[in-house]
Amino acid sequence: HLSVHEAGKSDCGVKSNIKSIPGVMTIRGCAYAGSKGVVWGPIKDMIHISHGPVGCGQYSWGSRRNYYVGTTGIDTFVTLQFTSDFQEKDIVFGGDKKVTKLIDELQELFPLNRGITIQSECPIGLIGDDIEAVSREKSKEYGGKTIVPVRCEGFRGVSQSLGHHIANDAIRDWLFDKSAPEASSKFQPTAYDVAIIGDYNIGGDAWSSRILLEEMGLRVIAQWSGDGSLAELEATPKAKLNILHCYRSMN
Repeated sequence: HLSVHEAGKSDCGVKSNIKSIPGVMTIRGCAYAGSKGVVWGPIKDMIHISHGPVGCGQYSWGSRRNYYVGTTGIDTFVTLQFTSDFQEKDIVFGGDKKVTKLIDELQELFPLNRGITIQSECPIGLIGDDIEAVSREKSKEYGGKTIVPVRCEGFRGVSQSLGHHIANDAIRDWLFDKSAPEASSKFQPTAYDVAIIGDYNIGGDAWSSRILLEEMGLRVIAQWSGDGSLAELEATPKAKLNILHCYRSMN
């Protein structure tokens, strides 16, 4: 915006940095967009549920070019949209049973998925759905399966950045704590293990970084989170060095 500042006026009339109003569609992202679109969404072998009305999931679906290697519906789910499709009755009676049923359906339809996240939209926080209890219950039912509740309701922040941090905190609290050393005994560490943090592989840029690092003799054990996997997230604490691309997207 360009404007002429006139003498005697308190400002020049530029309104480009006003905060978004929660619930109003803007070009700016929200906490949900930061979690779903940047941190969790590119994790390719997990299913990410947009828990709430269909609009947020549809808005986030296919909007980024997070390149990945895999077969859709088998070992990758990035380009599929999964939503609990909230209706008015769900706002009144709650959506815990609906998301529970959805997880059962996903296990039947896509049994090869490595894990599930529940990305909460605005109404979930407003009505008080207990997505943590649902996650624990279904994880236990499916033999300790990784199911992560993410409290990324859009109203928590008017930009994407807070959603990035909420999503990363969920990884710390729900994934790392479960990843005991003996649980990943197949992982054989080396002295040259590094992790690429804060690159969601827009157009394949994380691949370029990875090639350069590997040609230097390093071993990239994780990409956060473009073309990333659950196993790579779990292996990250074992890296000798974290290489940070974007602090705003990854804690």
